[in-house]
Amino acid sequence: MKVGPYFKRGLLISGILLLADQISKWWVLNGLKLPEVGSIELLPFLNFTMVWNYGISMGLPIGDSLGKWGIVILTAGISMWLLNWLRTTERKLEGLGLAIILGGAIGNIIDRFLHGAVVDFIHLHAFSYNFYVFNVADSAITIGVILLLIDGLLEGRKGPKNALNADQADN
Repeated sequence: MKVGPYFKRGLLISGILLLADQISKWWVLNGLKLPEVGSIELLPFLNFTMVWNYGISMGLPIGDSLGKWGIVILTAGISMWLLNWLRTTERKLEGLGLAIILGGAIGNIIDRFLHGAVVDFIHLHAFSYNFYVFNVADSAITIGVILLLIDGLLEGRKGPKNALNADQADN
């Protein structure tokens, strides 16, 4: 089984992120007691607001059709796929993106096991706009996806701009 150069570092990054996510959620639930308090204003545009997310991303109601265990199985399967991809990647930026997505995904899986839903609490708002309430794991997943997109768009990579040239080189 071939292991790429960024696998061990990626596992470390995933672990650190997972730990930060779980500590932040423990603090919100047990230290701040946010479920009882409801919301705490930190800045004019930032609150800690308690939300139990039973859906998937941004509260999509997929949980209604899949159920708690369906979401856990789906997310675990995606995490295993990401872990295998991280194991074989040869690119640093791709490895970083995969590692932080993996740490975030596992953080949210743990929530579903412990609480039956994901603990969301970071609430950004400005003027009359309210952004979805999210957590550290959700932030990591978003940043990781952005890093994968950037990696895929870098010059010389096989992607939409270079697909024709790569196919001609294969022939």
